[in-house]
Amino acid sequence: MFRFFRSSANQKLVARLLRESFRQHSLQYAFAIAAMLVVASTTGLSAWIMRDVTDQFVSATSLTAISWIAAGVATIFIVKGFATYLQGLLLSRAGNAIIAERQRRLYDRVLSHGIEFYQSYSSSDLITRLTQSANAARNVVDLLVTSYVRDLFTLIALVVVMIVQQPAMSLVAAVFGPAAIFGVNRLLKKAKRIMELEFLTIAQIVQVMQETVFGARVVKSYNLEDTMRTRMYRAIGDVQRQANSIAMLESATSPIMETLAGLAIAAVIMVSGYLVVEHGQTPGSVMSFITALLLAYEPAKRLAKTRVQLEKGMIGVRMMYELTDRPLTMEEAPDAGPLAAGAGEIRFDRVTFSYRDGLPVIDGLDLVFPAGRMTALVGASGGGKSTVMNLIMRLYDPDSGRVLIDGQDIRQVTLNSLRQRIAYVSQDTFLFAGTVLHNIRLGRQDASDDDVIAAAKAANAHDFIMALPEGYQTILGENGATLSGGQRQRLSIARAMLRDAQILLLDEATSALDAESEALFRDALDHLRVGRTTIVIAHRLSTVHQADAIIVMEAGRAVEQGSHAALLKVANGPYRRLYEHQLIP
Repeated sequence: MFRFFRSSANQKLVARLLRESFRQHSLQYAFAIAAMLVVASTTGLSAWIMRDVTDQFVSATSLTAISWIAAGVATIFIVKGFATYLQGLLLSRAGNAIIAERQRRLYDRVLSHGIEFYQSYSSSDLITRLTQSANAARNVVDLLVTSYVRDLFTLIALVVVMIVQQPAMSLVAAVFGPAAIFGVNRLLKKAKRIMELEFLTIAQIVQVMQETVFGARVVKSYNLEDTMRTRMYRAIGDVQRQANSIAMLESATSPIMETLAGLAIAAVIMVSGYLVVEHGQTPGSVMSFITALLLAYEPAKRLAKTRVQLEKGMIGVRMMYELTDRPLTMEEAPDAGPLAAGAGEIRFDRVTFSYRDGLPVIDGLDLVFPAGRMTALVGASGGGKSTVMNLIMRLYDPDSGRVLIDGQDIRQVTLNSLRQRIAYVSQDTFLFAGTVLHNIRLGRQDASDDDVIAAAKAANAHDFIMALPEGYQTILGENGATLSGGQRQRLSIARAMLRDAQILLLDEATSALDAESEALFRDALDHLRVGRTTIVIAHRLSTVHQADAIIVMEAGRAVEQGSHAALLKVANGPYRRLYEHQLIP
């Protein structure tokens, strides 16, 4: 086990884990450690008292002495039983608290990151880290406490008994200790890599399961059941093989320890018999020694397995700290203040942005979105329209230039105050677990039921909601799986309408609506956009012709802007080409 701590990386991680864990649960761990010391002491006493038990039974001179010894034995085991219960209870409570705290901390860290972070980690990886890593942290702490306190001190107490009772025979038993350690260490060379692979393969199982659920329609329509089954079976098989390899390493310590313990006990029996018969040693001291030797076997075996278990647990601990220590991809300025009240003008000042180095999506963009007016962004896919909205919401920061709202650089304001001023509807509608009412109310969580219903009516969602089995109290399936695409999008629009924000961003918000629903939505939008800065992205130009201004985006630049009527007058202009392309298939 001590070789594990020769690595400075291991030392730092363990020290950090223990420091954080003991700081919050010092009282529980203090009592648990005290209970473990009692267990170690009583185990040593149970071996020591065997000398008096044996001698009294051999001589059988005093019933009173035997009674006192019996009472002593009973007391030792009662105290040991209570201490064992107390240590187990306290360790469990502290361990469960560690899991909960680690999971909260990991989740808070994940929430604090910008969108870029979510593109760096798969959801299956994050789920595995949140669940497995927190448990690994608890297991490592428990293992270190029990190994270094209960098992180590129990072993020390028993070795002291052995040395005091029979010094010569203790030397015989000591010969087998180094052999056991050498044999166990030979088994551990491949342990770390196997455990890392097991952790990663568990993430693959989660990933395949997520793809099966979220992509169920594609899986079924393309007859991909066999393909998905093959992937899942392969991942499950990999975990099984790796788990078997780890089990082999852990289990292999037992035959080594059993063999060496058997040889040690056989040698002790021979030597002790010789000492009793030939040199007049008392049977009591020999029996006390043998009892201590036998009791020492279990803690010694657990200590021999500790390094394998530590290596296994530290994989999760490393991955946990890798996630918590990752620099935030989106942070507020140290002196950030709330976004000051204003009319809601949005300005892009020489903004350049790229998702990947060297490939700008927005290139030196200068734009103004007038306060209280509706502006439409149109153009071919990849022109930078959705990126403009991402930058306004500060999901990303520009590589250069500034995004200003009422003259304030949004990097200098708090994220909460910025996003409170914005309502957003994406073409990728997402619904949360819960009722219809809950999903709409997420737009403004202090809204009344009447406010929610009014927003649903404005989004043309009320009628289909009332047709659901429980109306607004209907529980939606995962991401609204029981609803059509148009119904999900209308709920998302209702959520944005309920928010009643100063800035309204609609990214292909009507893409899943039929012609009649889109017409009703346009009517609702005419009322909703009054007094609000509204930015609309749409490929169907029928949605945007009512905008006060239309901006045509190409390759991250605004190549044309004006009203619908004015842009149609530009012969061979980009907007007119888009318009004619939709009119003439």
